Amino acid sequence: MNSKDNWKSRTLMAGIAIGALAGLGAAYMLVQRAEKEGRQPEMTSGEGVKLGLLVLGVLRQIGQLGE
Repeated sequence: MNSKDNWKSRTLMAGIAIGALAGLGAAYMLVQRAEKEGRQPEMTSGEGVKLGLLVLGVLRQIGQLGE
């Protein structure tokens, strides 16, 4: 692998690691909150749509960082 492609691989690997850690952290907080309230975590379809739109907004903002 030459040095031109090396930055691409490093960037992708960093994105994978950050995404995995962020997902793990979010799941951990959801589980902790559910245990604190003494119930199982649940998400309605409306909350799922809100979360999806929030993630898309964050991804859009990240995409605009280089401009």
